[in-house]
Amino acid sequence: MSGRPAIRAERLLERLDRFAAIGATAKGGVNRQALTEGDREVRAMLAGLAGARGFSVAQDEAANLFLRREGTDAGLPPLLLGSHLDTQPTGGRFDGALGVLAAFEVLEALEDAGVVSERAAEVAVWTNEEGSRFAPGAMGSQAFAARALPPEWREARSTDGARLGTELAATIAALPVPLAPLGFPIAAYLELHIEQGPVLEREDTPIGVVTGIQGTLWLEVEITGQAAHAGTTPLGFRRDPMRAAAAAMAELYGGIMPADSDARFTIGRIEAEPGSVNAVPERVRFTIDLRHPDACELAALALRIRGVLESACAEAGCALSIRRLVDMPPTAFPEAMVERVEASARRAGLASRRIVSGAFHDALYLARCAPTAMIFCPCRDGISHNEAEHVEPRFAVAGATVLLEAALSLLGAADTASHPPIAASGPSAA
Repeated sequence: MSGRPAIRAERLLERLDRFAAIGATAKGGVNRQALTEGDREVRAMLAGLAGARGFSVAQDEAANLFLRREGTDAGLPPLLLGSHLDTQPTGGRFDGALGVLAAFEVLEALEDAGVVSERAAEVAVWTNEEGSRFAPGAMGSQAFAARALPPEWREARSTDGARLGTELAATIAALPVPLAPLGFPIAAYLELHIEQGPVLEREDTPIGVVTGIQGTLWLEVEITGQAAHAGTTPLGFRRDPMRAAAAAMAELYGGIMPADSDARFTIGRIEAEPGSVNAVPERVRFTIDLRHPDACELAALALRIRGVLESACAEAGCALSIRRLVDMPPTAFPEAMVERVEASARRAGLASRRIVSGAFHDALYLARCAPTAMIFCPCRDGISHNEAEHVEPRFAVAGATVLLEAALSLLGAADTASHPPIAASGPSAA
């Protein structure tokens, strides 16, 4: 080894700028939604960088992309690091991309220093984490963890009418690299991400050590009534789904979050049919995003939502249908992995604090496969999923540095007496 591996700040920051140019918006953000031409372009750019360093490149049938720096024992499961490159329609430059490019910087730092390890280190770029174009989100990591792509997903339609199976095939074909199996053994998983909240910046703490991810439930609600003339239909003759939806929304907004500071309740999309100014709608659809760190509380809130919706629909004479789009229970990361990240921050001379993730991430599903840990870094004003999203360079570099330290400890290439590397015989939570 030619020296202790180190993050090259200028290289990481330049890459963040270069990747943000693909899908750049006029307001300084990024629109690079999953399985679009922009997504394919940025994947090809990263694959080109990997090939130039001698790393192998592969993808699987879910279009997850893998960049691998080999170890001396090809039979050992690799250490996996990763995140995603897709964005929201008006997304920021750092959500997902920082985690991917920092993970790639870790591989380059290992290569620069000539680190030799038994176990390979591999970067994963997960498909459709955001879920903005195709639902559900985190499709790639879900498929990897389950080692299967649900057949019904292939028929899913995007917000622009595209078929998922067609877009997957086009994305895979656009990058002619070997096809990896969908799901394979890994020794551990690390993910760096921006906090997407205000806590770390408010405290000027550069590193968040994530202890777990709160549970998330996505619902699609459909309320059906009867279309009618807006000017001639009296109240007693109306079966108005918008009236039912509005009454339910008012009660839920007024009751859920004000009563429980840990709860998160959001209605993000509303559609009315036929959508005419002068007609009572026949049908109203809307989505609910419900989150809570406690599984029992999440289940209780879901029952409460159903009860409120049923009551409002009965009052308005409307029919109700509720479909679960995403149902993810809370996940706690192994204490040994949390402590390992804390020790990595101390070795780097960086302050840290424990934190629960309010957003779901690919790490939620990788935790089902192997010991998993997440590292957060602050973002300005806690703003994310927004073109104004910003991470100070010092925080981006700090997060990448702790990611490198944690990777070195897991690979056995650092002084980690209290946190030994992953056992050479296979995965371990130590």
